[in-house]
Amino acid sequence: MGNSKSGSLSKEILEELQLNTKFTEEELCAWYQSFLKECPSGRITRQEFESIYSKFFPDSDPKAYAQHVFRSFDANSDGTLDFKEYVIALHMTTAGKPTQKLEWAFSLYDVDGNGAISKNEVLEIVMAIFKMIKPEDVKHLPDDENTPEKRAEKIWTFFGKKDDDKLTEEEFIEGTLANKEILRLIQFEPQKVKERIKEKKQ
Repeated sequence: MGNSKSGSLSKEILEELQLNTKFTEEELCAWYQSFLKECPSGRITRQEFESIYSKFFPDSDPKAYAQHVFRSFDANSDGTLDFKEYVIALHMTTAGKPTQKLEWAFSLYDVDGNGAISKNEVLEIVMAIFKMIKPEDVKHLPDDENTPEKRAEKIWTFFGKKDDDKLTEEEFIEGTLANKEILRLIQFEPQKVKERIKEKKQ
């Protein structure tokens, strides 16, 4: 076995990822090795993705959120993620420009993929986020956002939408860039994920 060639990242993919993300060659190669350990086939299924994700949130239930994240990462909708999709997704959600992150957030909230977000879709994602917040942390949330329903209502009101309105990607991005409160409400702080990843590396 040893260091077989199949265990290294192809030059083309490596160059493309370095061009499109902020990750270094060392980081990409190290991630690729651990990616292959977790997924010898070179592709992650939704179940595998959920189990990797749940390791970051051992004291909560990230399954619903992980399913939505997976859907938004699966660029070609084939039900698996290859290393490239995985890394570009990581980049967009942690290191991408604000607009890139919001494009991703829009695709996360656009559950049925029809190019617009409904209030029910906002509620669906917010419910998934709440499953990942520890009960004691929920107690510290303001009264008008301490349940998924209240938080979804607050987000929708910020966008100035009526119950049966739809939100386009442009409205979503412009509204969120213009209002830091929306940004805080729509995300489950990826910062916490990054901290946990760092802890695991030590």
